[in-house]
Amino acid sequence: MALFPFSLRPLFERDVPDAACTGARALDRPERVDRVRIRFGPGSHFAECSPQTGADRPDGRSGVATLAASMAKKKKTKKKGKVGARKPSLTAATADRHALYEAAVQNVESEIDFVDATFKELRGTHAATLREDFCGTGNTSCEWVRRRPSNTAVGLDLDRETLDWGLEHHVANLDPAQRDRVTLLERDVREPGDAVGLEIILAMNFSYWLFMERAEMLRYFRSVRESLADGGIFFLDHYGGNEAMQEQEEKRDCQLADGRKFVYIWDQAKIEPISGRVDNYIHFKFPDGSKMKRAFTYPWRLWSLPEIQDVLRDAGFRNVTVYWEGDEEDGDGGNGEFTAATEGENCPAFVSYITAEK
Repeated sequence: MALFPFSLRPLFERDVPDAACTGARALDRPERVDRVRIRFGPGSHFAECSPQTGADRPDGRSGVATLAASMAKKKKTKKKGKVGARKPSLTAATADRHALYEAAVQNVESEIDFVDATFKELRGTHAATLREDFCGTGNTSCEWVRRRPSNTAVGLDLDRETLDWGLEHHVANLDPAQRDRVTLLERDVREPGDAVGLEIILAMNFSYWLFMERAEMLRYFRSVRESLADGGIFFLDHYGGNEAMQEQEEKRDCQLADGRKFVYIWDQAKIEPISGRVDNYIHFKFPDGSKMKRAFTYPWRLWSLPEIQDVLRDAGFRNVTVYWEGDEEDGDGGNGEFTAATEGENCPAFVSYITAEK
């Protein structure tokens, strides 16, 4: 979940005229649907859902700002929920926005695949310690500690309600030994306290774009560098392309692990070219016609790849590298393979990874 280093209650306030967004929570573990891999709006990684709208492009990278290229290799289908009594259809009154987000957007397994493999390629050994900035529900941190018994993770975020949701729905589902190796802290990522000396720090889901001034971004990047152990690596993601600068919506049909369906809507509501500010929202729509409007709100600056690389270098990082996604052999979309690159194709929408080494 993309959460920010200040209280997000005003940002995540749901704007629902029918006041139908206060239903009980019930996590349904995300399931990947084997149809087409789509990159949706901001969010870590991928879900697999079928396109509902959006014109196909010759290069296969259709979609609004993100978003159509998948960012990581396919993994085996996630386990489905236990068979039982049929659950009622989702509505705005009963749905849990965090569960919807994770089902529509996240694939933490793919992200950790990339992070784990890239660190080993660069350092010759597996990392054990990881910090997840803007961690939200801590889903990625929990995936990290599941990988190896030696792995530990700490997540930082300032939204208490979302951290508590993650403790209840993710950390509580780990086995006792795994739970002992993950910590979620209500803490500003710029002032991490004792959350330092890490081999890996993540700033995924484009959450760091909330820093709209260069001086603010530089301060954060310097703090990250100071928090890394010698030889540590900072991992970020980035999206861009001309579709990232268009005011438009994209809708996707998605479903929870138990098969209940909903529509995910990524809304690029306002683009301001002088400051680079963008106001983006995530909405959800349900089979009964009800809507969860502005379930998540993202006031960001649309940073370019050269800008981010320059600020990382000014913060003292070395070997700042962009990882660009390759194409399928038939040219129909991205192949999920990310390779270090100095030049990229001028795609209408793309997602990339960035690494910065201490």
